[in-house]
Amino acid sequence: MSHEGREQQPAPASLKEKFGNFVELNGHGGSVEAYRILAELAIDGHRYAILQSEAMSKEDDIEVFRVAEDGLGDLQLETVEDDEEWERAAEAFDDLQFGSDEQP
Repeated sequence: MSHEGREQQPAPASLKEKFGNFVELNGHGGSVEAYRILAELAIDGHRYAILQSEAMSKEDDIEVFRVAEDGLGDLQLETVEDDEEWERAAEAFDDLQFGSDEQP
């Protein structure tokens, strides 16, 4: 069966495949800011992206987003509202960077 002239593209497996090393996010007041994709992690059946803007890198801060697929299979970023979930992803990123005997 065909989709009437529509070729279906496979969904990108990762944000880096879709966007490269940077993703631009809309901020407050309509501003757009570039964030480096530091890592993509899978924890407890959820996918996460660890992002960092240039300003955040000066303070060694990161931002954690949940990676989800929309109805068309495109990757979307969702804000992580739950503090425990955010901390689990941030700790997993630290373990990835610095090594740890514990598993998230």
